[in-house]
Amino acid sequence: MTEQDDTARHAMKMAKKKAARDKIMATKTDEKGLVIVHTGKGKGKSSAAFGMIFRHIAHGRKCAVVQFIKGGMSTGERDLILGRFSDLCAFHTMGEGFTWETQDKTRDTEMAQAAWEKAKELIRDPSNHMVLLDEINIALRYDYIDINDVVTFLRDEKPPMTHVVLTGRNAKEELIEIADLVTEMELVKHPFRSGIKAQIGVEF
Repeated sequence: MTEQDDTARHAMKMAKKKAARDKIMATKTDEKGLVIVHTGKGKGKSSAAFGMIFRHIAHGRKCAVVQFIKGGMSTGERDLILGRFSDLCAFHTMGEGFTWETQDKTRDTEMAQAAWEKAKELIRDPSNHMVLLDEINIALRYDYIDINDVVTFLRDEKPPMTHVVLTGRNAKEELIEIADLVTEMELVKHPFRSGIKAQIGVEF
């Protein structure tokens, strides 16, 4: 087979693939606000979610973030949003740190429930096109928030065109069941296991 024959065969193959793809895409005409879950043991759950928040900001669309677990530690995402995009993105850090640091279940529960009330307020606001509930799955895992309340609210009260992103390990099955998009980050290799600490620009 000559190089010319190979090029022609490749072009024909790609043309068939494009026609099939175009046929599929022609049937995808609906729009809706999605419930999106990022879970799993791998790194990147919050990072991917913030990527979508920054896409909204880039398109000039209002959005909001509620952080359920992470406390007052400075992060690149929060500093950038508060410093430059606070008019487009409301940012609420409602936690006081990871559960193994606070060691106070009563206090953690109070903070998580306050964060959930703020989250509901932001989701109900139709001007917000996306609301990120960062690390809410951790709060749900420890029963700081009632999973039934979260599922019922997302199913019955979320405005139809609002996207809600929920991150954190160990997403509850009830949440996965009602979600439109679920991604599980799989851990293959992590530098922490080799004694490398969290680093600026990678973890925060």
